[in-house]
Amino acid sequence: MSETNPAATAPVSADAAPHRYTAAMAAEIEARWQDFWDAEGTYTAPNPKGDLAGDPELVARPKKFIMDMFPYPSGAGLHVGHPLGYIATDVFARFQRMTGHNVLHTLGFDAFGLPAEQYAVQTGTHPRVSTEANMKNMVSQLRRLGLGHDKRRSFATIDPEYYKWTQWIFLQIFNSWYDDEAKRARPIDELVAQFDSGERAVPGGRTWSALSEAERADVLGEFRLAYASDAPVNWCPGLGTVLANEEVTADGRSERGNFPVFKSKLRQWNMRITAYADRLLDDLDQLDWPEAIKLQQRNWIGRSEGARVDFPVDGERITVFTTRPDTLFGATYMVLAPEHPLVEKFTPAAWPEGTREAWTGGHATPTEAVAAYRAQAASKSDVERQAEAKDKTGVFIGAYATNPVNGEQVPVFIADYVLMGYGTGAIMAVPAGDQRDFEFARAFELPIRCIVEPTDGRGTDTATWEDAFASYDAKIMASSNDEVSLDGLSVVEAKERITEWLERTGAGEGTVNFRLRDWLFSRQRYWGEPFPIVYDEDGIAHPLPASMLPLELPEVEDYSPRTFDPDDADTKPETPLSRNEDWVHVTLDLGDGRGPRRYRRETNTMPNWAGSCWYELRYLDPHNSEQLVDPEIEQYWMGPREGLPHGGVDLYVGGAEHAVLHLLYARFWSKVLFDLGHVSSSEPFHKLFNQGMIQAYVYRDSRGIAVPAAEVEERDGAYYYQGEKVSRLLGKMGKSLKNAVTPDEICAEYGADTLRLYEMAMGPLDVSRPWDTRAVVGQFRLLQRLWRNVVDENTGELSVADVAESDIDAGTLRALHKAIDGVRQDLEGMRFNTAIAKVTELNNHLTKVGGPVPRSVAERLVLLVAPLAPHVAEELWRKLGHESSVVHQDFPVADPAYVVDETVTCVVQIKGKVKARLEVAPSISEGDLEKAALADEKVVAALDGAGIRKVIVRAPKLVNIVPA
Repeated sequence: MSETNPAATAPVSADAAPHRYTAAMAAEIEARWQDFWDAEGTYTAPNPKGDLAGDPELVARPKKFIMDMFPYPSGAGLHVGHPLGYIATDVFARFQRMTGHNVLHTLGFDAFGLPAEQYAVQTGTHPRVSTEANMKNMVSQLRRLGLGHDKRRSFATIDPEYYKWTQWIFLQIFNSWYDDEAKRARPIDELVAQFDSGERAVPGGRTWSALSEAERADVLGEFRLAYASDAPVNWCPGLGTVLANEEVTADGRSERGNFPVFKSKLRQWNMRITAYADRLLDDLDQLDWPEAIKLQQRNWIGRSEGARVDFPVDGERITVFTTRPDTLFGATYMVLAPEHPLVEKFTPAAWPEGTREAWTGGHATPTEAVAAYRAQAASKSDVERQAEAKDKTGVFIGAYATNPVNGEQVPVFIADYVLMGYGTGAIMAVPAGDQRDFEFARAFELPIRCIVEPTDGRGTDTATWEDAFASYDAKIMASSNDEVSLDGLSVVEAKERITEWLERTGAGEGTVNFRLRDWLFSRQRYWGEPFPIVYDEDGIAHPLPASMLPLELPEVEDYSPRTFDPDDADTKPETPLSRNEDWVHVTLDLGDGRGPRRYRRETNTMPNWAGSCWYELRYLDPHNSEQLVDPEIEQYWMGPREGLPHGGVDLYVGGAEHAVLHLLYARFWSKVLFDLGHVSSSEPFHKLFNQGMIQAYVYRDSRGIAVPAAEVEERDGAYYYQGEKVSRLLGKMGKSLKNAVTPDEICAEYGADTLRLYEMAMGPLDVSRPWDTRAVVGQFRLLQRLWRNVVDENTGELSVADVAESDIDAGTLRALHKAIDGVRQDLEGMRFNTAIAKVTELNNHLTKVGGPVPRSVAERLVLLVAPLAPHVAEELWRKLGHESSVVHQDFPVADPAYVVDETVTCVVQIKGKVKARLEVAPSISEGDLEKAALADEKVVAALDGAGIRKVIVRAPKLVNIVPA
């Protein structure tokens, strides 16, 4: 809306105080101190060794590693919502420095990704050029806010010196396997040695020496933590790339661009994150994270206990995972996900004799039916496929499986309500106990067998049922064979007995399953980290030696992957790198003793998540060209210690939208690096804090199009743009919504310290709050009053009084020490809004008392303000005669004698009704308080001579009198 700041824009009269704190003065002060901090290296955090080693006294202090989530340098620049978290971590970091910590607080840029590439496609500008320009602009905007980052440690993920180590980590993961017995990753060479010696059996039964190089590569690919496979993927023709599950919206469209996404089978790189599912779950318990984020991770990992059961099919088998093996006797058909790899193997050329017409989908052969249904299913999202209300569809593939508990031949279908992303991609259908199976069975005229005794009176004749019946309290019935009987058992007892039978007969085993799928790690893009992998003439993947890293991106003329008709599911990716023949086909000596050979490079790139999986480590040792991170430095900043059993960053602040993607991936990489001995911390982030969002009003015209918020006028409770009435709704702030306010605008009108105070004072940090430019002036006036309490506005000289502490009035000392105590607690707890309220209260007290403020009081007030408004605090600290920066001064400590109130109010009740209020000492005894209450004239009058049966005393705040 159209708003102005009268304090900043009103003309200055000739007799205005020449040294008043104004926006112009704030700008001069802030620029000067920012230059000073840069020149003096005020915010450098010394390491215990290496090129960033420094002051031994600082290194000897307790350390505090504080991080913001990696920002992406957008071309649109910052609006006032972006720096909310950065200001908060800066305030907290400044407080920690003042309370005796060696603080590491820095900021880099997550600079690979789709936006820069899309801009390059549209304009022909190299992504590096536009990204570096965006970073330069963002650095300038953030610098103006006075953020105390250690600039020596900053970097961007697009720096070859950085992504050299991203590639190196990928190779560590590629050259590792997960040992289920040891519960950790181990080098792949140790697995090869086990195969070679016979200590571990080679899958397939042959000896290791008898395998060809290609066969060995295939075997190892089944174990590597980074592996390439032909697997179902989310193919987005409109973007020309595949997407991770987490990058697909609930309605089956791409998160970026909103294009349709289809299931397709492509050869892609994957990370075997599923190997770490148990550890990723268990270690959450010892992290100081919001419970909501932990819950999201637990749900995403999705641990469930049950059994694996094998259903034989023509000498092969279909394996299912079920949490209810006790219902095996009720399984009357099976369903495979349409994309299941066994579908082709089990689909015959012709329909078996007696196949029902309802099962064929009207197709002449099973092959035709399967192909048609797969095409239909590929166009639906996972959410659409599993919608409870939709009609159940599917088709018989022409094969039967054998139910292992009773030998029955059950038909095998494909249906879109079964997904490859859960379990084995196959289910045993028990229509009596599962609603979706029940509806499918009714639609396809399949048997429904009652296997638990209904407890709701419906009876056992399933022909009369309107829905499925599932209960953990029911008794098992009609579930027995010659070897095992479940009849009469509870569900828990039956699960145990049937699982034991499955294991004894070799038909299955008890197991744990996870919803978590392996991480799809390939992208068909240009602007990402190249894979340090080459393929020989046999298609075998070889890792590049570390001496060849970084493998840099080549220059290309066309940055765009080939995109297709968004609705054409039958297309395949074509990457920008694949068109660069000189880069793709190379002759290399990999140092493996074979000499120079001809190779083909991998032409996919890593996803934009790769660089943010480990960036906390680079902050520690950013110039190390020989190691990922020096072990001693990593141990110093991130190693386990009391209260941090897994180690990690002391405080990590960012949005809750990264609950699964970034946070889960970074935890996985940390655990692999820990297992391989490269780091001492098995978790990247010990404490996580999710900031809220700064919102803004969006104004829309009658067409629903956003109009510039700054040009909207309010009249009589309605809103108008160019004379037309518009609607108003609170929402996000952004350029596209035409409601963005830039920090540059606020800094120009009020100064950076005012902006910092306003954003911190708006409300609790973890709660979203609406932006109101008109309210910013309130914090500006706080700074003006603070300035007046220290500096004479007419002369510019100090206006404080040099008086002894003993000569300061008790009320001022009490106000001062209560503020110190409260602000200290609030800053420690990141309650910045209430800390500012306490500073304001103290400042107002000093203004109200009048007269020169005692120097010792002014100094402590400035120190209280220093973390919140560092520029004006630095200026006032220097005016108060101090030569050293306020940044590393000790934070004030409250005198307990002044923190306790002189008196507290005690309420006296008779029959539960308040009859008197007494002002008493906080330390008053129960006996003295009772005497004082009974002697009070109002209490005496209220009792009017009545006897007293009981007196209940809760010193110092309550006396309850019960008359006789």
